[in-house]
Amino acid sequence: MSGCGAETGLISVDQALATIVDRVHALASESIPLQQALYRYLATDIHSEIDLPLFSQSAVDGYAICSNEPILENSKFELVGEIRAGQDTNLTLNHGQALRIFTGAKIPEGTTTVARQEIVTQLNSIQIQINIPLEIHADIRDAGEELGRGQLLANQGQHLSVGAIATLAMAGVQQVEVYQFPKIAVVITGDEVAKTLDDFSAGKIFDANAPLIQAWFEQQQQNVNIYHVEDTELALQQLIQRLKQECDVILTTGGVSVGDYDFVRPVALEQGFQQIFWKVKQKPGKPMLFAEYQRASGDACYLLGLPGNPAAVFVGMQIYTATLLHALQGQTQLPNWFSATLKQSIKSDSRERFLRMFAHFEQGQLWVENLSKQQSHMLSNLMHANCLIRIPENQVLSAGSTVQGLFL
Repeated sequence: MSGCGAETGLISVDQALATIVDRVHALASESIPLQQALYRYLATDIHSEIDLPLFSQSAVDGYAICSNEPILENSKFELVGEIRAGQDTNLTLNHGQALRIFTGAKIPEGTTTVARQEIVTQLNSIQIQINIPLEIHADIRDAGEELGRGQLLANQGQHLSVGAIATLAMAGVQQVEVYQFPKIAVVITGDEVAKTLDDFSAGKIFDANAPLIQAWFEQQQQNVNIYHVEDTELALQQLIQRLKQECDVILTTGGVSVGDYDFVRPVALEQGFQQIFWKVKQKPGKPMLFAEYQRASGDACYLLGLPGNPAAVFVGMQIYTATLLHALQGQTQLPNWFSATLKQSIKSDSRERFLRMFAHFEQGQLWVENLSKQQSHMLSNLMHANCLIRIPENQVLSAGSTVQGLFL
């Protein structure tokens, strides 16, 4: 798919995403303690090595009962002892016997049911009475009823949430094999960028891209190094030459179109990167470069070149950078688009559009409302937007039409 730089060679959004997923190989894995694995991605399946529960246990505070016949109202049983959670016992109950038991305690041999303490009267130190009829096998958690030994606990590629960590810990898992974090460099091009008020002068603009990108990666629990480079071919060459040996991903902003100072693509090609695609049929963000450099070691460095306009960078991060990072972490699924209903009509153009909108529920239905100031150099509507909505090319969508989007 290389060499698609001509205007007629624009690829669609879906083609670009599928190409990233197909082309990118997952990183190597590492074994880490479970308590350090929050929000990491599993590199292997995990099967339970134990039954859950590990043993049959009481679901309540009450009495373990052994009875070979139906337990009727006012049935009486001999009280022969007590067992608490965490204790073991070799006691076997016989017909007509009961044992004081607490929630989570191991069910002794011979138990046919458990009576909650609320329905029991202790007549004396050695006898209890069950005040209502009691079913067999009441309030007993059976060994393995949640998970059996050998059963799949977690899939390769699973994102380890708080709940996943808790589940694995309950099954006795202490170490997990996860994909390594990618080493990422962000290259901000452009002589027009001012970092502080002291730098601000005629012709300069404040840098929104670096803070945007930094915040986005922090949200992903991912560290990045950010470099600002002047608009000269030599400066970019020297930086890319070093980063291609050190990083798994080089993310650039600006310099990917065809202007006199757009050096990212020619420098990448000169540095041995293979162009996978260049230019996507979308707005904002048409001039987008995806390229791959194969190192002598056999692994790869991927370069994703985004346009310099902040809105295009925002779209590129939410859709393409996210897909690239997920692929490096062993995830092959495409973005999970949701469906919603348009509040007002929208006109597209010759390219698919991504619009920042506000999504909300009304009477159980998800609606999206368009926001003003959608130009690629504008970001202020992100103060109110909570989703990106896809508007297909060459269409006029009336109010009430169904659209796809991503929550932000």
